[in-house]
Amino acid sequence: MTSNCSFEGVDHLMRYFELAIYIPIFVFGLILNVAALLVFCVCMRKWTETTIYMTSLALMDLLLLFPLPFKMHATKHRWPAEFQPLCSVLESLYFVGIYGSIYTIMCIAVDRWVSICYPFKARILRSPKAALGTCVVVWVLVLAAISPTIYRFREAGQTSDFHCFHGFSKNSWSPKVIICLQVFGFLVPALVVVYCSVHTICVLQQSGQNSPQSKACVKIIYSSLSAFLLPFTPSHLGIFLQFLVHQGMIQDCGNKTRISLFIQVAMCLSNITCCLDALCYYFIAKEVRDTKNTFTISMRSQRKNTFSTSEV
Repeated sequence: MTSNCSFEGVDHLMRYFELAIYIPIFVFGLILNVAALLVFCVCMRKWTETTIYMTSLALMDLLLLFPLPFKMHATKHRWPAEFQPLCSVLESLYFVGIYGSIYTIMCIAVDRWVSICYPFKARILRSPKAALGTCVVVWVLVLAAISPTIYRFREAGQTSDFHCFHGFSKNSWSPKVIICLQVFGFLVPALVVVYCSVHTICVLQQSGQNSPQSKACVKIIYSSLSAFLLPFTPSHLGIFLQFLVHQGMIQDCGNKTRISLFIQVAMCLSNITCCLDALCYYFIAKEVRDTKNTFTISMRSQRKNTFSTSEV
């Protein structure tokens, strides 16, 4: 971006907008996710696949919430150059929380898809050990992908004060980094979540079940799909547009200013996923489990009827 284009108006507006958004997200997200962890770890005696995935999701959301107070401080204040290692750690935790949540939600969608669409195979594929192993793999992969990369997001040997969470170096906007981020960080998990959700809804509707549990499950899937797409789609669209700016494909100052405002607002609002996750995946866990059991009983009955007809 050229120096002739001023972003002072955008930065001034975002100082107040971020505070208005981050404070309630931090408070409610902290309360909801800590409450979820207490329920899963203390109140529930038996660990199931659902509770394991949700516990991992709550931990990811808390990891995302932890840097928010520092992010709010960095919006209005410049940090001394010696705080750059601390900033890199906080930025790393923030992005690990974001993409860890994305992949954990993807795992929840796949687990629900298997349990409802393939109830007999689910006995072999699903288990608490498999769910725990999947969560561990997600944590390791996200940490391994984000942590080494985040230290290259700032210019080496910087000696002046800086804004943490802002002003990433040119290396962070390289085509290789952005393509990997967009494809493996969002597009692939989004396609998996959409496919599993749509297929699960079709199977439930085609099964002929009109029970309250089935209807509740369809509503839950729609709401959880919306809770995934609404926070993350605009933010990754903004990242792509900002990438075009850094590549010189967008040079008009007015468009640059609008894109800068859009990406900052979208990234700010994407943090609301900390609250949506707790509402969509914790409070509705029992209803999803009940629907799965109802659907399994129905499939068994249909199979028994088929066997009886073939014997006659």
